[in-house]
Amino acid sequence: MQGHLVSIGFGSVIHVDRLVAILNADSAPIRRKIQEARDKGLLVDASYGRKTRSVLIMDSGQVILSAILPETLTARIEGPDKPEESL
Repeated sequence: MQGHLVSIGFGSVIHVDRLVAILNADSAPIRRKIQEARDKGLLVDASYGRKTRSVLIMDSGQVILSAILPETLTARIEGPDKPEESL
């Protein structure tokens, strides 16, 4: 499998090719998605007890919680070799 791994905090990594979305954890619809994943046994809590700041949706249906901000994760995924867009 080609691609690369990205740290989502506290020694946890994900395979970027399996990532569908990075979402902010503060909205009610996302909290419902987290509860649905918990009920189905598809929730992975990689926040290690810290405040959940981002929710990662994987192509397998798993929902992963991270204590890292979505903007930080996006920067890690894009890497240092990709140019930043100007707003």
